[in-house]
Amino acid sequence: MTPDEIAELPYRQCVGIMLINADGDVFVGQRNDRHAEAWQMPQGGIDKGEAPREAALRELWEETGVTADLVEIIAETDNWLPYDLPHDIVPKIWKGRYRGQEQKWFLMRFHGRDDQINVETEHPEFTVWRWQPVDQLVGAIVPFKRKVYEQILQAFAPKL
Repeated sequence: MTPDEIAELPYRQCVGIMLINADGDVFVGQRNDRHAEAWQMPQGGIDKGEAPREAALRELWEETGVTADLVEIIAETDNWLPYDLPHDIVPKIWKGRYRGQEQKWFLMRFHGRDDQINVETEHPEFTVWRWQPVDQLVGAIVPFKRKVYEQILQAFAPKL
């Protein structure tokens, strides 16, 4: 695909979850579909007829095993935050239908125990996970998502 063709593609709407523990550290998972390190927070698409908040709780459960009763939703971004995929990845992901994603992010506090987190789900997204200090979050993320992660931190700063 040419850069002009990619620029014409829409964004895929999805949700993202910034899950923080009692210490204020952030859940990140190592993506299972990458050979190099590629850490990220849970995220995923919105199903037809699903509200973003519902999608966020569903995605959290699908990717981490964390159920809604173990979290408190503290905040959500006012706007949708877009990011573009690197051009070489666009044809390989979502059958080349999207240039990237625009995301509604939710800040959630985890009230459970670490042993209640299980990334070995039915369709695993992550191979391992860890709690990442907030001030080290952006540097641990794949480069093409760093700008949106900076925006997330800015949006949620008053609540962190």
